[in-house]
Amino acid sequence: MSPTPKTLALLIPIFLVQAVSHFVAAESLGNLAQYPPERIQLTITTADNGSPELDPKKLILNSGQYYRLTINCPDVRDDLTGWRVEMSEFLNNAHLRLVTVGDIEVHLQGLSFNAIECDEIGSAHISFVPIKPGTYPLYVGNVPLAVGRPIGESGVQIEGKFILGEMLVR
Repeated sequence: MSPTPKTLALLIPIFLVQAVSHFVAAESLGNLAQYPPERIQLTITTADNGSPELDPKKLILNSGQYYRLTINCPDVRDDLTGWRVEMSEFLNNAHLRLVTVGDIEVHLQGLSFNAIECDEIGSAHISFVPIKPGTYPLYVGNVPLAVGRPIGESGVQIEGKFILGEMLVR
C-alpha cells in the first residue's frame, strides 16, 4: 500500500529534522588551531654518499590534531648541496596555518605551497592540522638546479639523489 499525500506531507518534515539533527550532532575532529600544537621534528642530513637521510622516515599523525613540524637541515653547505622537501599530497589534505623560516612568519588560512628548500643550515616550521586519513609521500631530494633542472621545478629529481619518507594520518 502506497502512502497517501497527507502521510507524505507529515513524514517529510520528520525526515528533514532527523537529517539535520544528525549533521548538527556530528563532532568535529578538532579545533583547527587548538593551541599549543603538538611539536614534531624531522631532520634531514647528508649521508657519506651524498644522499639525504631522514629522521624519522615515517611521521604518524592524527586527523584533527594541531601540529608544528620543525624541519631541521643541520649540515647543508650551499645552494647546490641543499635539499628540497615536498609533501604536496599531504598538504592538499591538511589545513595549513603557519609557515616560519627564521624570524619570518607566514600566516595562512588553508593555502598551500610546493616545497621548502634547505639551501643553508637552519630550520623551518610548518603548523597544520591533518584532515583526511591516509598515507602520503614525503619527498626529499636535490634542489632542481643541482641536477641541471629549472629553479623551482617540482617532483622527484630522478637524476639526483632522493629519499621518500611517509606521512601516515590516522
